[in-house]
Amino acid sequence: MTSYLGESLLTTQEWSIDKLHAVRTVARRLAALDRQGIKTPLCPNELAWAVFFDQSTRTKSAWGGAAARLGMQPVIVDGSSTQVSHGETAIETGAMLGMNAHAMGIRHDLILGEGNTFIRDIKTGIDDYLAATDDSRKVPIVNLQCDVDHPTQTMADLLWLEDNFDDLADRNITVSWAYSPSYAKPLSVPQGLVTLLTRFGANVTLAHPPGYQLTDATMAAAESNTAGGGSFRVVDSMDEAFADADVVYPKSWGAYDLMVDRVDANASGDKDELAAIEGRALERNAQFTDWICDERRMATTREGDALYMHCLPADIGAEVSAGVMEQHKVNVAREANWKMYVVMALLAGAKVPELDAVLTSLEEGNQ
Repeated sequence: MTSYLGESLLTTQEWSIDKLHAVRTVARRLAALDRQGIKTPLCPNELAWAVFFDQSTRTKSAWGGAAARLGMQPVIVDGSSTQVSHGETAIETGAMLGMNAHAMGIRHDLILGEGNTFIRDIKTGIDDYLAATDDSRKVPIVNLQCDVDHPTQTMADLLWLEDNFDDLADRNITVSWAYSPSYAKPLSVPQGLVTLLTRFGANVTLAHPPGYQLTDATMAAAESNTAGGGSFRVVDSMDEAFADADVVYPKSWGAYDLMVDRVDANASGDKDELAAIEGRALERNAQFTDWICDERRMATTREGDALYMHCLPADIGAEVSAGVMEQHKVNVAREANWKMYVVMALLAGAKVPELDAVLTSLEEGNQ
């Protein structure tokens, strides 16, 4: 099993296929132990600190549940409660948190060009502090969603896809924009999906209305990932994207130009302009209310029975019809459940030497 001891997951694109496979293998082994009621306190008396600069339900729960099952003490704080809002840099924050923490999770996802950079600066602050104090600890960071990627979500999605299809080669997977009246959601989930799933031989279709494109770097990565098999295409029709799909993943994200506008407004601290941009984003969304995953579109998928997926919460009646969600409510819950085991696998693999032998001992001792 490929080792990732001491490593941080900042984007899935940076990790090799072998490492991603190792994470999924560990996640499945930990899930099997947990579902048998077998305790896995592999990291006792350690602090698992997580900072969220955006709202969260499932990811906070996954982080807390994963840390507790590993014997760690989870601490989850709102980013606004830190000194970052008072001018403390990410590097300084990393040093302060890293002197006590043994692992760190961070969500910073709303502003293009800032979230992933912030996470990397946190890591720099932690690593520099540990080096300066001759502290041999490793404090791995887990990206709990940034402006670029949502690795724990997309890895959980991959595990759920493998539960249903085993091999993704030549499966038709559609990642589609969908209408939402609530707020301009980050680009990270669709970006993470098209860059991850294209590495496993799937035929990935990205669908969105004009103006809702993803970043150039994401598109380039998705295209290059298909060199090993599968395909990647972009269409501007939800109907076309759903036709003959094995899997559909319809969700909303913000219009690209307005997400870019947020950058300057946020940098200047202009709260009025940020609110105005949000209003313009919702007005733009309202031009495409017909982009909904409903029974008609689901009927056009492979044998009329595609697997519906969503990172949740879905805007029912906007992104997806009530009937489709009702049909798949257990599926999306099982999809979400994998996130905790992905986090467990990332923490255990980064923290525990000879993890394969440790897990084998637990498995054999409880047969």
